Amino acid sequence: MLTAINPKLPMRDKSATKAFYIGLLGFKEFGAEDYEGYLMLEKDQIQLHFFAFKDLDPAHNYGQVYIRTTQIDTLYQTWLAKGVQIHPNSPLMTKPWGQREFALLDPDNNLLTFGETL
Repeated sequence: MLTAINPKLPMRDKSATKAFYIGLLGFKEFGAEDYEGYLMLEKDQIQLHFFAFKDLDPAHNYGQVYIRTTQIDTLYQTWLAKGVQIHPNSPLMTKPWGQREFALLDPDNNLLTFGETL
């Protein structure tokens, strides 16, 4: 019966979040309304939702999402070419559990891990 999941992550600054996800990662806004303190973004078949948390301390933010993908090598190279900073502890690599993965942090230290099944 479950059909989709749309993670909700904290954001301190809506314009910074939009600049990162839209400008660097190629997401677009979802929906026609601009809600105060809330942002919905989409890319391909996924949506990410963000809620305002102005007092968030990024050093203590444990927001994380795992995003399954296809063509992970191409995605990785495309984002590197655009200047996206890959997490230093998680460059593109094949994991023992049969996933090819990499990760990055958004402006609020939300960890985005991307993985493709081999």
